[in-house]
Amino acid sequence: MDTAQNREQAAPGAFTAFARFVLCGGGIGIASSFAVTALGTWIPWALANALITVVSTLLATELHARFTFGAGGRATWRQHGESAGAAAIGYAVTCVAMLALHLLVAVPGAVLEQVVYLSASALTGVARFAVLRLVVFARNRSRAATRTAAPLPATVARTSPAPAPTELCRAA
Repeated sequence: MDTAQNREQAAPGAFTAFARFVLCGGGIGIASSFAVTALGTWIPWALANALITVVSTLLATELHARFTFGAGGRATWRQHGESAGAAAIGYAVTCVAMLALHLLVAVPGAVLEQVVYLSASALTGVARFAVLRLVVFARNRSRAATRTAAPLPATVARTSPAPAPTELCRAA
């Protein structure tokens, strides 16, 4: 019971969680952008983005469960699945952004690709923070609070004696 209470108390406020999210997710995002660019020279960019998105989402979800949102341990399969759904939307947005870039600029340089990719990632990152905080990791905190809450004693004050069972039947 102490462990569950400690986990519940470890859940940070919105500002702290966002700062941690930016630190963890932003760090992974920057590393991912370099990895996508490097891997994109060997394989098609969309495939490189998909592979890096999968790896970075697994890593980020673990960090967010343990550090960002104070879930108190490893991410569950459910949390990984829900986080993957949010990441899939981010993947789609980054692909559309890069497709638009390549339609507008015949041969964009690596710096311009990084700016577009990181801008799209930042926009989806803010939305992802909201989803993770309000949906993915919020249920975990509410369940922990429900489990650790002590049952309240029920007290009923009667002002008159309980009716006899025969009186209840007549009233109906």
